[in-house]
Amino acid sequence: MSKLVRLDLVAMVVCLCSGALNAQTKRTPSLEESLSLKTIGGARISPDGRFIAYRVRETDWKENAYVRQIWLANVSTGESFQLTRGKKSSDAPEWSPDGRWLAFIGEREANAIVPAGAAEKKEGKDEKKEGKEEKKEGKEEKKEGKEEKKEGEGKPAARQIWVISPEGGEAWELTQQETDIGGFHWSRDGKQIAFTSPTVESKSEKERKEKYSEYEVFEEDFRQNQLWVVDTSEGEAQHSPVKARQITRDTSLNVNGFAWSPDGKRIAFGATHNPMLAFSGDEDIYLADLAKDNAVRKIIALDGPDRDPIFSPDGKQIAFGTALAQPYFYYANGHIGVVDVERVLAQPATKPGDVQDLTNQFDEDPRISEWGPDGIYFVGLQKTSAHLFRADPKTKSIARVSAPDTYFLDDVSFTRDFKTLGIAAQDETHLTEIFVSSAQRFSPRKLTDVTAQVKDWNLGSAEVISWKSKDGAAIEGILRKPANYDASKKYPLLVMIHGGPTGISQPLLSAGDTYYPTQIFLSKGALVLQPNYRGSAGYGAAFRALNVRNLGVGDMWDVMSGVDSLIARGIVDESKLGSMGWSQGGYISAFLTTNTDRFKAISVGAGISNWMTYYVNTDITPFTRQYLHATPWDDQEIYQKTSPMSTIKQAKTPTLIQLGSVDKRVPVPDSYELYRGLQDQRVPSRLILYTGFGHPITKPKSNRAVMQANLDWFNHYIWGDEFPKDSALLGSSEVESAK
Repeated sequence: MSKLVRLDLVAMVVCLCSGALNAQTKRTPSLEESLSLKTIGGARISPDGRFIAYRVRETDWKENAYVRQIWLANVSTGESFQLTRGKKSSDAPEWSPDGRWLAFIGEREANAIVPAGAAEKKEGKDEKKEGKEEKKEGKEEKKEGKEEKKEGEGKPAARQIWVISPEGGEAWELTQQETDIGGFHWSRDGKQIAFTSPTVESKSEKERKEKYSEYEVFEEDFRQNQLWVVDTSEGEAQHSPVKARQITRDTSLNVNGFAWSPDGKRIAFGATHNPMLAFSGDEDIYLADLAKDNAVRKIIALDGPDRDPIFSPDGKQIAFGTALAQPYFYYANGHIGVVDVERVLAQPATKPGDVQDLTNQFDEDPRISEWGPDGIYFVGLQKTSAHLFRADPKTKSIARVSAPDTYFLDDVSFTRDFKTLGIAAQDETHLTEIFVSSAQRFSPRKLTDVTAQVKDWNLGSAEVISWKSKDGAAIEGILRKPANYDASKKYPLLVMIHGGPTGISQPLLSAGDTYYPTQIFLSKGALVLQPNYRGSAGYGAAFRALNVRNLGVGDMWDVMSGVDSLIARGIVDESKLGSMGWSQGGYISAFLTTNTDRFKAISVGAGISNWMTYYVNTDITPFTRQYLHATPWDDQEIYQKTSPMSTIKQAKTPTLIQLGSVDKRVPVPDSYELYRGLQDQRVPSRLILYTGFGHPITKPKSNRAVMQANLDWFNHYIWGDEFPKDSALLGSSEVESAK
């Protein structure tokens, strides 16, 4: 044997051993590791393109909180550094037009928001200043009392606007509103920031409380968001809070999205007459004229919602999101409308013919991003992909900016000249990362590497598959396979159903979960199917309407035909099927519980069991009127046909029910109803209420409880494991007796 051949063999053996060792060292993440993943979001590129600000979310187990802080990526070097710190979150960063400042919403005390490295440098100085500050404290308290008496102001709320320099130095607080600040935007000249904030408790409210104690008149007790403006130049000079002036004072309006005119003299905003979700359909667009004593005029008032206005670069036109008076706008395509400012000031737009429809040829929901010199940029889905598009207001032509065809855009922002993009995006092998790209030639360059956290994790793969439903509808879904998938074997199949119904499942990495431990299920040797059932986003208006007056029924066709297609491929053990989902996914899982016995276990997360019960309890009352085209009093038959409780006598599948104890979206009575019905049929079932949570479960320890309960449930009914003695499925009395 020649020396060269021997060397080749040695190299081959080394490579094989290295590959085997690499496979052995990869591991399945625990629930805690999955929940502890650092994730990033947002991508706010500076006007000059030097930096991209983004959010990093970390898990604080001690405080039982997810905390977001702001980081900066240096576009030229690719280096990132942390800009804000603290126990509370800093969020929603927005650059000043000149790029010298970054404003954000902070929930903390002044000395907690400091740039990376500044805390160490400041420590010595702070110790020296401490004595002086203590001496000043008494004076400041006295001064504060006088100011409060003078201005009648109460204690500042938690969420305020803070400002920090990207070059370093301490952040300073710009506002001290008595109520939490919502959204905010800089004026184009950088001298002012407009923001939304609710009104404070009125004198009449205080008098009512004093006389009658506290009570609530349903749908009539609320405070409206108003529009405010604060002088940033004054705040910069003092590096201290500045009193904001109130722009809108109409207590019948609740201000939502808004935008400054280029000259800073006007603010366009969307507003409803009630801040509750059920009343979002009456949103219209108004114009506040700051140069004319803040006079407010309604300028766009089509039936259905008109929202999120933005001005053209010359300030002569306004683009906005609109339902174009479509009565069933919950599932119809949204549109981008354009109007001339002076024309709607003279005569408000009240019907579709008064509006230029810019996206009538775009068969999906467009989300407006920015209006640049070359057109209006918006984000939209194309099946499972998410892309950036540009619409020409003159020709109505639409061009896709992002590429390739399979692309998953999370967020985008633009430099001052609209030549460079800041991007947040992800794919099937990467968590969300931050990128920079030319706007003309889309070629994203990655600036972050949070995916490195999972390099040693044994993660499965994801692919898009398709099948035909019972009625011939083409359905897509995501099939997730274990890392060591063998096409010659048959696997248990777990169906994970997204919410919405206008949500969507995408072939993304899905390393971190909050409800269902996907990667652990895959590591145990399961396949996971995530169907994009009828009504899902991404497939056009006709597809989204396929579940109208067909909720549950058509959804089940889509799920079961997907399951059967995989069984037909010979890769599924049909004796080991499970299903789970949250919200609308929970409803479909409940429908499966009472309409088929093919599943070994089901988990219903915040799911509807009876549409009439839902209709009279939910905070989004129009939902059933939109999808069923009736109230329960008008058409009881359609409510019964689509409600899982109508077929509760057929239920046989062990079912876990989970939800927040104060969920207003899918209220608790629906879960009580399903649980009691299952118990009466002697079907193994558990109902778990997560204390203090609404529709989503938003704290890590409770997310761990949700996932552990699901893991224990499916481990038992799919894999035959015993319930652990400390299972998250057990009540306190059961845990005690299990010891």
